[in-house]
Amino acid sequence: MHVDLSDTQRQLRDAVRDFAERRIRPVAAEIDRTGRFPSDIVAELGRLGVLGCCIPETFGGTGLDAVAQALALEELARVSAATAAIVATHASFAAWPLLTFGNDAQRARYLPLLARGEWLGGWGFAEPADPEEMPPIVATWDAEQYILNGRCASVLNAPEARLAIVFAALEPKPDTDFVAAFLVETDQPGWRAVRLVGQIGLHGASAAEVVLRHVRVPREHRLGVDTAGRGIARRTLEAAGVGVAAQSVGIATAALEDALAYGRERRAFGHALVDFQTIQWRLADMATAVEAARLLTLEAAFLQDLGLPHASQVAMARLVAAETAMTLATQAVQVHGGYGYTREFAVERYFRDAAALGVPAEMAERERLAIADRLLRGGAS
Repeated sequence: MHVDLSDTQRQLRDAVRDFAERRIRPVAAEIDRTGRFPSDIVAELGRLGVLGCCIPETFGGTGLDAVAQALALEELARVSAATAAIVATHASFAAWPLLTFGNDAQRARYLPLLARGEWLGGWGFAEPADPEEMPPIVATWDAEQYILNGRCASVLNAPEARLAIVFAALEPKPDTDFVAAFLVETDQPGWRAVRLVGQIGLHGASAAEVVLRHVRVPREHRLGVDTAGRGIARRTLEAAGVGVAAQSVGIATAALEDALAYGRERRAFGHALVDFQTIQWRLADMATAVEAARLLTLEAAFLQDLGLPHASQVAMARLVAAETAMTLATQAVQVHGGYGYTREFAVERYFRDAAALGVPAEMAERERLAIADRLLRGGAS
């Protein structure tokens, strides 16, 4: 596939790259070390238009597309995967479903706040470990409003998120097939983040276990119809796959760049490491893998923008990009030798961040089976 970026897409990519180098790189290691949520940087990204990249201009966004967003996420992840993850959750898991499934009043109320970065968006989707168990969150209808009770093990961007999309089973017969999606404003007394979820990577990109006790949600804040929740979650997760792939490409790119820079600087037996053929072969393979993952990701984003079938392309991009990031981060650690396992170099962070974004083995096999199923049914889409 030939990818010809528009002038606007290039300008956004270059602007985000400049911002990432100038504002994020000097503090990226500190964000990772402390786990501090980079609220100042997120606010600046809102003013830059990155948080509202795919939100129409009528709602205060920049009105760009999935390709532009993928480029922006790659540039952010190249410097700080945690910052990219915050933006991706906001854009893909809050703004996108609101824009896609929300009604006119919901869009008018919330999208301008999300586009400007005045409010951060979050996502809370939880399922019981056992189908026979009660759903984690249950919604009860009570006089023109829903009452939400339960616990979500991991709400992305919590506790900083001001608006979260939360999924709950509906009474009187709550089950996992009768699920609704709700727009929940998190400044209510009944919404309580009880603990941060510890992660090996993406330090600074918060996720929290949240308890909901009598959280009141007006009828007009339900997203879609009563039974639409599972479909909204499925389509959102599919669309968000492009952003996940783009973040993995950014990590892989950083791993390649650091391995190349270290190989030029480090000397052994009177020669730079890059003078040795085995290192050259490894770098060549790394560069090839990055480019392949990037092209798959941009193709999936391009098809998404055209509204064409692209489920297989998203699955391929996410699978290949995640595995590429993990492989290249490992190879970058190896190129650095013993130093690669220390906090003195960023490659150990790339390794942890790649693992956090990676596709678990069980899910990877499901993705492969889904891709194969579409192929066997006569098409790649």
